[in-house]
Amino acid sequence: MMTALKWIGVALLAVLAVAGIVLAGGMAAFDRRIQTEVRALLSAPPPADLPVITAEMLAGLPAPIQRHLTYAGVVGQPVVHSVRLKQTGRFRTGVDQAWMDYRAEQYYTVDQPGFIWDATFAQAGVPFLKVRDRYVQGKGSILGKLGGLLTIAEAQGDDLDQGAMLRYLNEMMWFPQAYLGDNITFTPVDDGSAQVTLTDQGKSVTATLYIDAEGKMTDFVAERYFEAGDAYYPWSTPIFAYGEFNGLRLPSRGQGVWKLPDGDFAYIDLVIPELEYNIRAPFGAE
Repeated sequence: MMTALKWIGVALLAVLAVAGIVLAGGMAAFDRRIQTEVRALLSAPPPADLPVITAEMLAGLPAPIQRHLTYAGVVGQPVVHSVRLKQTGRFRTGVDQAWMDYRAEQYYTVDQPGFIWDATFAQAGVPFLKVRDRYVQGKGSILGKLGGLLTIAEAQGDDLDQGAMLRYLNEMMWFPQAYLGDNITFTPVDDGSAQVTLTDQGKSVTATLYIDAEGKMTDFVAERYFEAGDAYYPWSTPIFAYGEFNGLRLPSRGQGVWKLPDGDFAYIDLVIPELEYNIRAPFGAE
């Protein structure tokens, strides 16, 4: 009897080992695919000269935006061509769902707006899911694979394009130099807020930025498509902390919150531990 139990135990360990190998292989294969997409996104060469931002470039902007860009410290900094950053945090898919830990790398281009978000989710410290969210050439798409192998989420279309474009506009808070681009326009609201509009590929999205007296952005609010409700709802990204990156003061912790009829649904809580400009390579591939 003990011999049988011993061999059953050995067999179970072998099955778990094989499953672990398959899981690791699947995650690695999907990761290689994402890295190929990242290299393609970052392949455009930067301009020969990246001009330095001057105080005169801020003239004419709404007062809250001038205050925010001054607080961030963009004057004297060069224009940004590309961005890469790391995230850590937690994510959930519903109000009654458990939080999942995640870590992510994200890459942006500025001259031609685009991003790729490469996230790995874990339960009890074990990575089990990879998600790639993307906005390229005016098109958004999302792809999630369990173990890097089984597709459990795949979406694209007009509503996702709008959502991805809004996400890009929102995350310009990590490279505020881009607010001075020709594809950005501002509309004054009051001394504590202004509307910002991004135009790309013939489409536009608009949000309201909230700026405090010191110049910190405290929130970003826009109407965004919520897939689970198949409707547009207010989407808010409150900012809780700032940090210094590349000589700038930028948001370092925040949330994503849907303002739904039944109440607020905070679905992501994130921290930015690392951010770099104008490095045209994935992390670890320099």
